[in-house]
Amino acid sequence: MVIKNLLRKLDLTTLQLFLAVYEEGTLTRAAEREAIAVSAASKRLLELEQAVGATLFQRNARGMTLTPAGETLLHHARRVLRDIENIGIELAGHASGVRGYVRMMANLSAIVEFLPEDLRAFQLLHERVKLDLEERPSGGVVEAVDDSLADLGICSADADTRDLHVEHYRHDSLVLVMRDDHPLAARSSVAFAETLDGDHVGLHAASSINARTHIAARQAGKSLRLRIHVPGFDAVCRMVQAGMGVGVLPQKVYELMGRPLGLVGAPLEDDWSHRSLVLAVRDVQALSPVSRLLFDHLRSIEASQAAQTAQTAQAAQAAQAAQAAQRPAP
Repeated sequence: MVIKNLLRKLDLTTLQLFLAVYEEGTLTRAAEREAIAVSAASKRLLELEQAVGATLFQRNARGMTLTPAGETLLHHARRVLRDIENIGIELAGHASGVRGYVRMMANLSAIVEFLPEDLRAFQLLHERVKLDLEERPSGGVVEAVDDSLADLGICSADADTRDLHVEHYRHDSLVLVMRDDHPLAARSSVAFAETLDGDHVGLHAASSINARTHIAARQAGKSLRLRIHVPGFDAVCRMVQAGMGVGVLPQKVYELMGRPLGLVGAPLEDDWSHRSLVLAVRDVQALSPVSRLLFDHLRSIEASQAAQTAQTAQAAQAAQAAQAAQRPAP
């Protein structure tokens, strides 16, 4: 009986209203956003609470905040509304020849370093799959996947991945990026502690690189002399080029963006400069067929490339040995 009552009250309009109240903080703003009268919105919300048998919001002078029951419903409401949106997208895609839709979120390092080639390789195999990729810091990636706002995510292995299922995606290494007239520019490698007496150009506060550099500075007994925070890798390179300080970037990002600007990159000697990126999903078995295809593709790429590199090296060694065997004895 409770389930039947809930099904009658849990229509999409009510779910959208519930989400709007959470996001706007007040019933008035939520009703305005959803273009319904405040009295009608209040009635819908009351009927929803009666249907679920629990209070969903705490009302106070500052607005409305979720109760524990409301937080539970929020997770499911987001998932239901996202699934409805995906139904429309995928059906429209079928009408135009697209065979599936995957929503991804990834941190900036993954997007710049690896995903362009990795996703291109996937789409060469599955041309009719549509991909929606959004950039977020690692913590935001985890939150989005956990809230069912993304089918899969890629984040730093350092991130708190909650109860998500995670698998290795890629390794990368960090380098110190500087002008060619910097005192450390001639070094083949640098310890991060050696940079702490000078100015730094830092990534935004939510980035994993920002967190790592601050922790390393504290462990060295110093504070990080941040001259400026910038939103992206390209901005780090330009600020370093302009003489604002040194920066820390992934090796591949330096090669793509820093080297063309005439900057010098020296590998960091610190253990924390070697990172792992991971794939995160709520439940592998619950992925749609196309999402599972992409998940399997991404988690196997690094191993496949390593195997190809080993095969190429073995072939080269065999060729060299054959050439040596054919040379006449002295």
